[in-house]
Amino acid sequence: MAAKLPGSERKQLPVQALAGAETISELSARLGVSRKFVYAQRGKASDGLNDAFSSAVPDEEVLFQLPVTRPWLRQVMLGLTLICRSSYRGVMEFMRDLLGVSISVGSVHNLQQWAAQQAGEINRDQDLSGIRVGLHDEIFQGSRPVLAGVDAQSTYCYLLAAEKHRDGDTWGVHLLDASRQGLDPDYTIADAGQGLRAGQKAAWDDTPCHGDVFHIQRQCEALANTLGNLARGARTRRQKLGAGIDRARARGRAGRFAAALRRARQAEAQADELARDVRTLTQWLSHDILALAGPRLATRQALFDFIVGQLLARESQDARRIRPVRVALQNQRDDLLAFAGVLDEKLAAIAQAGNVSGDLVRAACLLHRKPTTSPAYWQGWGRLRSQLGGQLHAVFTAVSQAMEHTPRSSSLVENLNSRLRNYFTLRRHLGTPYLDLLRFFLNHRRFVRSRRAERQGKSPRELMTAQDHPHWLTLLGLGALQPRQI
Repeated sequence: MAAKLPGSERKQLPVQALAGAETISELSARLGVSRKFVYAQRGKASDGLNDAFSSAVPDEEVLFQLPVTRPWLRQVMLGLTLICRSSYRGVMEFMRDLLGVSISVGSVHNLQQWAAQQAGEINRDQDLSGIRVGLHDEIFQGSRPVLAGVDAQSTYCYLLAAEKHRDGDTWGVHLLDASRQGLDPDYTIADAGQGLRAGQKAAWDDTPCHGDVFHIQRQCEALANTLGNLARGARTRRQKLGAGIDRARARGRAGRFAAALRRARQAEAQADELARDVRTLTQWLSHDILALAGPRLATRQALFDFIVGQLLARESQDARRIRPVRVALQNQRDDLLAFAGVLDEKLAAIAQAGNVSGDLVRAACLLHRKPTTSPAYWQGWGRLRSQLGGQLHAVFTAVSQAMEHTPRSSSLVENLNSRLRNYFTLRRHLGTPYLDLLRFFLNHRRFVRSRRAERQGKSPRELMTAQDHPHWLTLLGLGALQPRQI
């Protein structure tokens, strides 16, 4: 009887009925209750689930209200163009259809111009003395160069200027302007662009410009991939010729193809060997020489020279493709390896501060090359622990932080380029005011997510200055964000 059913079984009954593992008839028979009772219990449980997961507020009920003012409407229009990357006519349509406000294209444009003027003043007043490593590069909108400079630590963009030329004079003028705002980095990182480096030399004679390993690695990878494709092409030609010889042999005419087949096999072997050797040299360069966790600078230089020498020895086999890469490596060696000298100084300082052997600190650095899931990593960890004892964690943490703050490339500028590309496609012509507004927006917009935990919820300006600031719309003079009113 249902009245005698224990409370625990009464609770389990509707769950079992909803689960469907047993039929209603089977449940009623097993528990000794009527099917009507099982149906009733299942209905109560179903109603409870619906109440728990359905909204308690009808869709038509007003959730909250916002006081609509002119500053708020300006915030909406500016937020649509910068946060949502809307076109001017898209802003018009949104305001008309969803808010019932009629505006013109000119009104949207005038608001952008006003905001750009405010943003330019804020950009020019910003103190840049906290930047220690600057990243420089040239990005393009169509054929027009855009000069860019980014702080390696905070990602703050201190230079974004569209120019007709990218020569030394143009770069020098912009870097001098940044110097007046306090920019005086320990060093910069850039590719081998002549105008960029000439401009920095003219503006900051004593500031080193390290080489960007990203561009040279990509150039070497392109060479290895091209040679690999050529080797596969040689193999395909040999295979086709071999198939043709088989058909000719069936007709008794294979003799005249023998010499061609020998040449094809020889060409295939040479192409395969060259592709394999260049691929190996490229991997050594990336994984052993230009990697952050690696040997001392002197050892890297010797290995680097070996790579260049090996490329030179094979240059005669494909001079058109190998020579440009070999010359680039040879001319940029000291610039590309400059980061290793910086890292050597930091590791030496760690060894001195902890009164430990420099070789052990270097071993801690090299341990970062291995994944933490590999047995080799933990074997190396065990050896270091037996030698460093209780100092291991402090030394390892210091080495990790030193490596984290030793940049090798200007890839953050490439990241900036990808973020700007969505805005560039909306504007055919880039003017200084528009770039000032974009730079202000990206520098004051807080990161929603980041691989580096310290950046989450912070803007580049907050990361650079270690000081909070109001929302970027408030900084522009559009008032505080409107709180919702229940």
